[in-house]
Amino acid sequence: MTARRTVDTSADSTADTTAAQAPARVGYGELLRTPGAWTFLAPALVARLPYAMLSMGILLLVTRTHGSYGTAGTVTAVAAVAQALIGPQTGRLADRYGQAAVLVPTVLVHGASVGALIALALGHAPAWSLFLAAVPAGASVPQIGAMVRARWVARFTADGPSETSAARVSTAFAFESVTDEFTFVIGPILASGIAAMASPATALVAEAALTVVGGLAFAAQRRTAPARIVPQPGTKRVSALASPGVRLLAGSILGVGAVFGGMQVSVNAFADSVGQHDAGGTVYGIFAGGSMLAGVLYGVIAWRRPVQQRMLFSYALLVLGCSTLWAMPNLVALTVAGLVCGLAIAPTLISGYTLVETLVADGAKTEAFTWLTGAIGLGLAVGSMVAGQLIDGHGPSTGFLVPLVGAGLGLVALFSLRHLLVAPGSAAGPVAGSAAGPVTGSAAGPVADSVAGSAERGGAAQLVGAAKG
Repeated sequence: MTARRTVDTSADSTADTTAAQAPARVGYGELLRTPGAWTFLAPALVARLPYAMLSMGILLLVTRTHGSYGTAGTVTAVAAVAQALIGPQTGRLADRYGQAAVLVPTVLVHGASVGALIALALGHAPAWSLFLAAVPAGASVPQIGAMVRARWVARFTADGPSETSAARVSTAFAFESVTDEFTFVIGPILASGIAAMASPATALVAEAALTVVGGLAFAAQRRTAPARIVPQPGTKRVSALASPGVRLLAGSILGVGAVFGGMQVSVNAFADSVGQHDAGGTVYGIFAGGSMLAGVLYGVIAWRRPVQQRMLFSYALLVLGCSTLWAMPNLVALTVAGLVCGLAIAPTLISGYTLVETLVADGAKTEAFTWLTGAIGLGLAVGSMVAGQLIDGHGPSTGFLVPLVGAGLGLVALFSLRHLLVAPGSAAGPVAGSAAGPVTGSAAGPVADSVAGSAERGGAAQLVGAAKG
């Protein structure tokens, strides 16, 4: 009888240990049932939908009024670069003064700037005036995605760091990545549809209206906004970009943006070259759809691997997929290769946003998120321009070298400097095989603290995976 009790106790102990080591898991249903979530998610979707409408609208409008793809592409690129460079500054101001204080004037400036750009284009103004108008139009695009992520972090870490809060943040970031992909797919389609039914100017008016209405409605939801972090008197606030890890992530995400830009131009050019002009949108849609699918699946898996390793793996898969694009003989093969690339996009971005949250202090999280978002936009603009030049000079297949080179350089940087992705003070330690040593320049975020605390309580290094799933 005693022996039976001994065996049962041992089994119970083993089960408890296994349960303690199992990573926390949070589903999308639980995430969306979070009290107050829909009060900011609904207006945020309205405000984010026109994010990808702006570039398509500008491209269609300037092409129609000035008859030049070169001019239209340059105006679009100017707006994208302005957004990439100024967006993080608005994120920094939002951390300091609050989201509403920054968002309200930003969306009003955006509406006025887009209106001025429309008027100049319809009036056949000189190209240089369109470039000038594109600067405030792009710079004033509200950073809603970064602000939503900051709200999720504030909501789930309000009661202190824990394994459950880390899992909730992970699922929230996966959900946001899927939302980003959705807007990137729907936005251009919506802009093109409105332009076809009415005019390109009407498409841009719709973009500005959605931005202003959605942005103001989102700003009105103050209860869910993260608290302002007021620096102590005499202290200087350090930018999120002061963290070497943040700089590394922003640089590597530039490569992902180059994949977006290179794919957009090259897929359409390849479809035109084989006489299937309308197929480009379908191929690119499957590419983006693969990313959405991977993002959904990524968010429901209880990961055991550290997020640093997961990002390296997904980025390597992206490079592998991009390496085959230039050699595809037909649209069917190109679609399959594009799907493989798409499956790696969302996991890479989700991992990047998760890591950057752990590398900065609470008062710099919105800014840190906007650096990654801006890097995507900047990479997209540069990738589009370079791919266009290669296609004009050497044929449509050469444009696919841009995604390969951009992603390849990003992976090299990420692998070589991967030790910078470990938050200071984290018990996680560096990625396997990387050099040891702390990261300087920022404080660890709550998710990293949660993981470190788990390790201190005896929960094995596998609990590092709770930081992303």
